[in-house]
Amino acid sequence: MSASVLYDAPGPKAVVRNRIYAVVGTLAILALIVVSVLRLSDKGHLAPEMWDIFNYAGIRQNIADAIVATLKAFGLAAVGSLVLGVVLAVGRLSDHKPVSWLATGFIELFRSIPLLITIYAVWVGFLTDYSMWALALGLSIYNGCVQAEVLRAGINSVPKGQREAAYALGMSKTQVMVSVLIPQAVRAMLPTIISQLVVTLKDTSLGFIILYPELLQTARLIASNTQVNGQYPYVSTIIVIGTIYVAMCLALSALATWIEKRGRRAKSGIATAAAVEPAEAPGVLDTSGGPLGPHVEGGTAPLRDPEGPQTQAD
Repeated sequence: MSASVLYDAPGPKAVVRNRIYAVVGTLAILALIVVSVLRLSDKGHLAPEMWDIFNYAGIRQNIADAIVATLKAFGLAAVGSLVLGVVLAVGRLSDHKPVSWLATGFIELFRSIPLLITIYAVWVGFLTDYSMWALALGLSIYNGCVQAEVLRAGINSVPKGQREAAYALGMSKTQVMVSVLIPQAVRAMLPTIISQLVVTLKDTSLGFIILYPELLQTARLIASNTQVNGQYPYVSTIIVIGTIYVAMCLALSALATWIEKRGRRAKSGIATAAAVEPAEAPGVLDTSGGPLGPHVEGGTAPLRDPEGPQTQAD
């Protein structure tokens, strides 16, 4: 039985004890779920009438419009954060100190400010009549700073020998950054980049603070304006909207996994030439019994004496 440096393989007693803990923990979680379901059922939150509201065409249309609005804000924020992240990462790695200091200050400032405050400040100060752009800009600023740090870590992880080899070939710093460093950094940090994009998708729910009609804002309006059996369907609405969020995040993660696998299978580099038989020099490998060396008309080639004049062979 092999053991890791940081983890000792459990013995027979430890295996039994771990299995007991696993069974007890699973039963406790199941009991908690059963108690929660029973309490919600006793209060009428799981009644069929609470779920029938999603059969109405108006509510379905509202949810569909909210999904489209969420994806619009996410698309703008995703593109904006990636572009801003590249600019800030390159700026922070710049040899010009003012540019590096400015990029570093911008990153540290907006990473320290809560995202909700950034979105609200952008909406109140600049884009009061354009809530979608305010949400997208706030998300782009915050997530762009995070993506910048991710890309900077990926660029610094590229071996220095590749950078030095590129400079030795006469490439400029811009060419080295665009052609050598950034592609490898993106490929190395792609899982982290996609994880941050999933966070960006979930953060679109903060658009409710500026009354943007995304999924969370629409769910709040549906639950607070629809009354069933004297109660508001908050539980059923939260479950449905939460399921939609989970489905979108899983779809984005699956797309990222597919892109990563496709990138690993992609063929890159210089194609290797096929091996061929070496060309035979005339007379060098002649094994027919004749004299070795090149032949001349009328006899063999003259031999040259290294210590005397040229002679003719008999």
